Amino acid sequence: MTIASFIKQKRKVVHLTQAELAEKAGVGLRFIRELEQGKQTLRLDKVNQVLQLFGYEAGPVLLTQDQHA
Repeated sequence: MTIASFIKQKRKVVHLTQAELAEKAGVGLRFIRELEQGKQTLRLDKVNQVLQLFGYEAGPVLLTQDQHA
């Protein structure tokens, strides 16, 4: 699951609009839209601000050998 789909799913579970999520996370609406659309270049600190509302944080993940190639 991507961060984009994870955030969108969590937002819908708690019945928040993108604007409401942006306000609660302290980020802009445009940021939430770009995040949920899977934009490749977003600030990790802001991504973590949003994830923290759901009790998560982005961090390093060990790749398997197949993903290194």
